Amino acid sequence: MKKLLIHSSYFIIIAIWGYTGLDKILRFKESRNAFHNQTFPGALAEILSYTIPGVELLLALLLLFSATRWWGYLGSALLLTVFTTYVGLIWVGAFPRVPCNCAGIIESLGWGGHFWMNLGLIGVAVWGMRLEN
Repeated sequence: MKKLLIHSSYFIIIAIWGYTGLDKILRFKESRNAFHNQTFPGALAEILSYTIPGVELLLALLLLFSATRWWGYLGSALLLTVFTTYVGLIWVGAFPRVPCNCAGIIESLGWGGHFWMNLGLIGVAVWGMRLEN
């Protein structure tokens, strides 16, 4: 049973990072435009439009191998915390305008759903780190 729980936790996060990273690469023009529609400066949006998909895919890759899985969980928890903080700030109206969502199925969730989904994924990542020890 413990093995099933361990496998489930990293498969869930691999699926999320794989989907969002590949979606941003395959729809790069739309993804880049979405980054530029966010509330941060254009230069940062440009950097993030290239680095975020790579980081997401790197985290999925780290989670694939037992030797690097703990680091994949840690990186996932950290990146998801940053994403969740940003989504939470948008959700409570901390910015003068609301940017569009950036990735496929997440677009249909809305900001509240995106926030709660990210919190759940942080929980999965932290749980996975604990199971790896």
